[in-house]
Amino acid sequence: MRYLPLTETEREEMRKTIGIKETKELFSDIPKDKSYFSLADLPSALSESELLEKFKEIGRKNIFPGFLSFLGAGAYQHFIPELVNFLSNKSEFLTPYTPYQPEVSQGSLQGMFEYQTMMAQLTGMDIANSSLYDGGTAAAEGIVLALKKSKKQHILIAGNIHPEYIEIMQTYIKYLDYKMDLVPFDPQSGKLKLAELEGKIDQDTAGFIFQSPNFFGVVEEGKQISAMLHSKNSYSIQIVTEALSLAFLVPPGENDVDLVVGEAQSFGLSLGFGGPYLGFIAAKSEFLRQMPGRFVGQTLDSKGNRGYVLTLSTREQHIKRERATSNICTNEAWCAFRAGIYLATMGKKGLQSIAKTNHLNTAYFVKEVSKLNNVKVKYQKDYYNEVVLEVQNGKTDDFLKKLEAKKILAGIPLHWFYPDQKNTILVNFTEIHRKKDIDQLVQAIGEIK
Repeated sequence: MRYLPLTETEREEMRKTIGIKETKELFSDIPKDKSYFSLADLPSALSESELLEKFKEIGRKNIFPGFLSFLGAGAYQHFIPELVNFLSNKSEFLTPYTPYQPEVSQGSLQGMFEYQTMMAQLTGMDIANSSLYDGGTAAAEGIVLALKKSKKQHILIAGNIHPEYIEIMQTYIKYLDYKMDLVPFDPQSGKLKLAELEGKIDQDTAGFIFQSPNFFGVVEEGKQISAMLHSKNSYSIQIVTEALSLAFLVPPGENDVDLVVGEAQSFGLSLGFGGPYLGFIAAKSEFLRQMPGRFVGQTLDSKGNRGYVLTLSTREQHIKRERATSNICTNEAWCAFRAGIYLATMGKKGLQSIAKTNHLNTAYFVKEVSKLNNVKVKYQKDYYNEVVLEVQNGKTDDFLKKLEAKKILAGIPLHWFYPDQKNTILVNFTEIHRKKDIDQLVQAIGEIK
């Protein structure tokens, strides 16, 4: 699409047509302190060569590429094979927009179909759609789906879900006629208080959404949770923020979960300063007609040749708005395509090997850091590739600054999300961390007084 700038004369004509004097009047419904800002501080225009040099100058200020990073909390750094970059950057795949004409979109449609198939296999579910916007909005779509499908008004949410996901879900249904309750977790184990969950389920409860591994990296009792909900005719919904855990832990489908939602950024997508990422949703077949997004199906043409078509599409741009199951129209097709390439490249054994390495690296850290006196692993059981580290002396901010001085980004301080947790850090390990990297982290922690 070409960029066609408007002249000031054209802008003035547009303002006259709609009856305003200044462009900022378009934002009159937004609070003044948040709606319009002065552009007076913008620098003057630069030539192309000057602009490139300016970007290089700014880039030289970034000192972090040489740092060891153990950051996680919903965004994970994994190795991406060059094949994924090469294939996904081919021009024919860079703009895989909605395939309105299947006869000229067979490549894109097949890529979506393969992605759906692999996500269904990984989650152990009957169906998976061809992607959603991101993990947080996928979680919101999941609870709305459960509410609509059950025709009930009450949803329960685990208190140890990623706090940002909770905020998104709360915002999503804020003005809808639904009731939401949080189920607390046990601060001693990091797991849900199942007795309290059971006490909160009533006849009007559509379902319960929990994260496993949860925000603290602890694996929940998915089978027990599902059984508890199904005994009271409610749905079990699981969030997965670290998609590689699907290749290591018991698949949600085997735990009788009804819906699986989450973030698939770990499958071939770089951290990218926060995006674009890849939301996913998989479910039992009974949800097919109500699922948000779109499904690609495999069929045969009149000559018996295999072909792919957009079988179901419930987004508001395709059907009447009041009948749409989702009003989020971005489905991250290119990101899903990359994920499909990554999964096909790794294969079943490769994926299992990488997922296992993530856990073993974490287990090695837990074993080594437990020898130190100045820190303690808070939850030492049922973790996958993230653990909570408790600083015994001093505050986490000072602790992290001392490690940063050694060029180590050791983790996420949990007081960002839980103000009462002044001395805890969430630390993540993946296959990119070598034994010497973990040893370096442990040694640096041990040197802090």
